[in-house]
Amino acid sequence: MSVLVFVESDGGKVKNSSLEAVVYGREVAKLTSGSVVALAMGDGVSADGLASLGKYGAEKVFHASDSKFNEANINATSSLVASVAKESAAQTVVMARSSLVDAIASRVAIKLGAGVAANVVAVPDVSAGFVVKRGVYTSKAFANVSIPQSARVLTIAKNAVGLEAGEGTAEVVDFNTTIDDTDFTVKRVSVEKAEGDVLLPEADMVVSAGRGLKGPENWGMIESLAKTLGAATACSKPVSDMDWRPHHEHVGQTGIKISPNLYIAVGISGAIQHLAGVNSSKVIVAINKDPEAPFFKAADYGVVGDAFEVVPKLEEALKAAL
Repeated sequence: MSVLVFVESDGGKVKNSSLEAVVYGREVAKLTSGSVVALAMGDGVSADGLASLGKYGAEKVFHASDSKFNEANINATSSLVASVAKESAAQTVVMARSSLVDAIASRVAIKLGAGVAANVVAVPDVSAGFVVKRGVYTSKAFANVSIPQSARVLTIAKNAVGLEAGEGTAEVVDFNTTIDDTDFTVKRVSVEKAEGDVLLPEADMVVSAGRGLKGPENWGMIESLAKTLGAATACSKPVSDMDWRPHHEHVGQTGIKISPNLYIAVGISGAIQHLAGVNSSKVIVAINKDPEAPFFKAADYGVVGDAFEVVPKLEEALKAAL
């Protein structure tokens, strides 16, 4: 009984979120006395990079290296994942949440006749069936969901398991498949890729700011603090709507949903829509001069003070400590 883990890469490197999915798959395999196989697609990642998935628990990696899979087409990717699941007799398919995975999970489940659970946050309980804990209501609550089908598709929230590397090398096997041409009828016309030292969806730490910064000319101290921490920068929706910052930095319910280990919110009041996109962060620090700001109710740590005084002092203290 194998567990198939679909892995995504960026810039020739397997994403950390996909490595977490492999670790999660390893834990499921332990519970079900199975093995872990992985699937990578496209020609952008090296064989050595795929073999390193063995450190996280994968025994074999199927690689659909045809360049036509570079575009991450939703229909073609769904068919590919289902095809490999059938080939490897996988009863559980594990994928780390992403915009692509959110689009293909239900499609894969339909092709496999599987049950599906999204935003899973813990290793399943298999003592009586197959029960998973998943975040609901934008992760404000949790539900324990029983999946009665023998096949299941799980999408994993970031930080659902710790990223633990061990020893080992996975066997990398070319996977040649014939996907119907109708699956490639949707074409990607162009790609606008976010740039920066640390990409927001993969960041372990994020420094974000809102209208409390008073204008785009004041973002230098946010970028400086982020650079000191090795963090990505983000912003609230009003800030991106006013073109103070690019839209790809907008985090929240209508923007990018993130789950970093550390989220620092500067001058953001903490509207429900913003919190919905960041409240899965492990540790939240809010800095705001308004002691009644809603963000303080969601934050693990709060600093009541003027951002223009607090942030430079915080960075100075971090530089002394790091």
